[in-house]
Amino acid sequence: MDFLRGWLRGEIPPPPIAALMGISLDRVEERRVVFSVTPGEQHYNPIGTVHGGLVATLLDSAMACAVQSTLAAGVGQTTLELSVNFVAAVTRDTGPLLGEGRVLHRGGRTATAEGRVTAVADGRLLAHGTTTCLITRPEKASPQEPS
Repeated sequence: MDFLRGWLRGEIPPPPIAALMGISLDRVEERRVVFSVTPGEQHYNPIGTVHGGLVATLLDSAMACAVQSTLAAGVGQTTLELSVNFVAAVTRDTGPLLGEGRVLHRGGRTATAEGRVTAVADGRLLAHGTTTCLITRPEKASPQEPS
């Protein structure tokens, strides 16, 4: 939580993928995280709409960071599974998007979360998804073997 709040306050730089894609962290609560992005032509695919990878990345980031918000310092997580349902096309005319992730279940080894991407202008649902994350802990040092 401290890491995410530090990023939100600008004390910690965003990860390279967020900077590359123009994704911003907007809100951090325990079990809930919100990101935003304003799609532009740099996000377009060959058929003239925003590539689904931008929306999927927005969802993956929001859901994974929602899980991260429940973990102690030094404990991490990584996405095991990501499912995305696209329900409307996105173009630069759609305007800013919000990606919200919420934890559904947090166990000792795995966690699940759900997410939604909506248009800021009218709240219209553009995509939704789920994820399963593996919770990772630092390995304990093993006793040294005699030489």
